[in-house]
Parts: sequence; structure tokens; C-alpha cells
Amino acid sequence: MKPNIVFVINYFYPDYASTGQLLTELCLHLQYDFNITVIAAKPGYAGEKSSDSERFEYDQLEKIKIVRIQLPKVDKQNKLSRLQYIATYFFYANLLVLKQKNVDLIYTISQPPILGGLIGTVGKVLKKAKHIYNIQDFNPEQAEAVGYMKNKLIFRTARWIDTLNCKYADHIITVGQDMQETLLKRFANRKITENTVINNWTNEEDIIPLSKEHPRVSEFIERNGWKDKFIVMYSGNLGLYYDLENLIKITTDFKDDKDIAFVFIGEGAVKAQMQRYVKQHQISQVHFLPYQPKEDLKYSLNAADVHLVVNQKGIKGVSVPSKVYGVMAAGKAIMGVLEKGSEAHRLIEESQCGVVAEPQNYNEITNQLRNIYNLDRSELMECGMRGREYLEQHLRRELSLDKYRKLLLSI
Repeated sequence: MKPNIVFVINYFYPDYASTGQLLTELCLHLQYDFNITVIAAKPGYAGEKSSDSERFEYDQLEKIKIVRIQLPKVDKQNKLSRLQYIATYFFYANLLVLKQKNVDLIYTISQPPILGGLIGTVGKVLKKAKHIYNIQDFNPEQAEAVGYMKNKLIFRTARWIDTLNCKYADHIITVGQDMQETLLKRFANRKITENTVINNWTNEEDIIPLSKEHPRVSEFIERNGWKDKFIVMYSGNLGLYYDLENLIKITTDFKDDKDIAFVFIGEGAVKAQMQRYVKQHQISQVHFLPYQPKEDLKYSLNAADVHLVVNQKGIKGVSVPSKVYGVMAAGKAIMGVLEKGSEAHRLIEESQCGVVAEPQNYNEITNQLRNIYNLDRSELMECGMRGREYLEQHLRRELSLDKYRKLLLSI
């Protein structure tokens, strides 16, 4: 008999969120070893609208059963709106977990903040199942780092609850070595729950290095008016944890460089603010695009000469920007805005696939970007390809998926 595992993961296929794509691939990899039920929100990460007003929608992806929850529309810059969204998800996700029969494992991730883990804790107690807690981001530390949570009492209470989730979990998975260190600090020398570091990944067989002359890459560039431009790209969530609302200001340092194009692909809480800044300062080199279809991602990533991989100050040990794997797979050079000692910083340094500056050191970021811009193009390509070679050796998708499979079967 195959074990029954319930994934409570908020985002799932066909959502654009990186965690949704990762967990979809994980479930597909595990579907022959487990009976899998996924509990997730109806798609809406990139602003998709659902025409179905039913609270629950039942779906199937190959052998995977999916229950989707209709949630209220969320304004990510409005705390009350976020709270309503999260509370609704928490209530109905718990309800659906309790309705499942013969559950052996409950797999939750750290989204929504704190409550993702709490769903697993509640499910473990009431369903007598084992709880696997996958921490993609440490909260409330992440919210505090960007100034989103300033009330010390709420912060301490939230961290206490999430540490309790960690304590009662049967196994914890973190996605970076620096995050494992944060977990150890949480337990402060007390007996710690068994835990494993498993890196996130990208599909390196799908996302491969392509030249700008490749027909699909060339078509993407020409369609957007960037022919013969040096393209600096950010592809991903334009959210609260990346300091993008301030990083956008460095584009004014390149206003006289007409052959540079700054391209921001994605959606998120600070996108409108970034667009307002660009409009107010009449910066013609900055361009915004929505998320690209997953099947076109390899072409859009390969259109860039250099990719921005960034995190806000204070995020070290709290979160790992998953976009680093896609950029390395595409063999593109990286301009990292990352704290020394963070997982993405370590990967860039070890692979020598780019340069790094400290978050909020905007002069240094501008200088490093200028250095990359002045590099010989063959040097820049070699730099990016070192990232691809490192990824093939240490970060292949199959390595991470097999680690998950062996771990979950052992539990």
C-alpha cells in the first residue's frame, strides 16, 4: 500500500509562483510512490481571475488529486486585505485537512507566514499523522527585516508559534545552509527537530543557454524593441522583500547610456511604485512586462546579458531567491545584491558566475553593474557559463527531487 500524503501548499499548478512550480514538480515526481492530495488556493498569484464562484474546486493532475480554495482578492500592500486572505485560507485549508481520510503524512510549507506550519501542527494532532515542514522563508523574521512587522509583542508571539511548529514537526526541510543556521538559533541549544537542507531547483534540461541569435530569443528581443541593447533583467516576484522600490532608482545613473535596457518581468506589491518612479523621472531605458508563460521562460531569461538576483538587507538566513537557479541554468552572468554568507551569495562566489554587492549600498551596486557593462562580451558569456557548469555538478533538479523522495519514504 502506498502511503497517503496531503500537501497543503497554497500555490500549485498552474500558478506562476515559484513555490507553486517547485511543488508541482515535486508532486509529479512522487506520484508513483504516494497517494497524493494537494490543497491549494485557486490560481491568482499573477492576477488571474477565477470565473468559478464555488468555494471548492476539485481537479486532477495525472495521479494527483487537487482541491482548490476560492479566496478573497488580495491587495498585497494592504495589511487588512492580506489578513483577510490568509485567515480565509487558514480556516478552509484546516477544514479540508480534517476531511481527509487515512492520512499518513501532512506536508506544509512556510506560506502563509506562521499559519502554513500551524496547519501541519493542527493536522498532526487531530489526524495523528506525521508532519513534514518545508521552510521556504522564515517568518516573522522576513517581515521584520523589511519593516513590515514593527510591533515587538506580535513579532515575539509569531516567532514563538512558528518555533512551536518546528518543535512539533517530525522533520524540517530548509532550502539553504544559511537557513539551517537560523533554525539552529531558533532552538537556542535545545534539542532540535530532525532537519535536512535540500536546495530548490530549476529544470536544467528545459532552461538551457541560448544565444541572442536563437530565433525565439531574437523574436522576444525585437518584439519589445531591445535589438542591440545591453539587457539587465529582473525576472520574478516584484514584492516586498527585495528592496526593488529603491533599487529602481539606480537606473537614473544610466540615463545617458541609451544602449542599456532595464527589464523587470513579473508582478508584485511594489510594481506600481516602481512604475510611478520611472514615469516621474522619464527613464526611457526601463521596461516592465508581466510574467511570461512557463514554456517561454527559457527564451526570456536568455534575452538578458546580466540578471539581477536580489534580496533586502536582513534576509540572510531567512530566504533564498529561487531565481538564482534559473539564471545559472540559462548560463547568464549575475549581478547579485545579497548579504555575504547568504545562500545565493555563496553560490555566486563558489561558481564565479557574477559579482555581488551588499543590499542598500546603491553606489557599489551601480559601480559593479557598470563594471559588468564594460566587460568584454566574451568574458561576460564565460562568466555566465561557469554558473551553468556549477549547476550541472551540484544543483541538478534530479538531485533535489531524489533527496525529497528518499526522505519522505524513510519518514
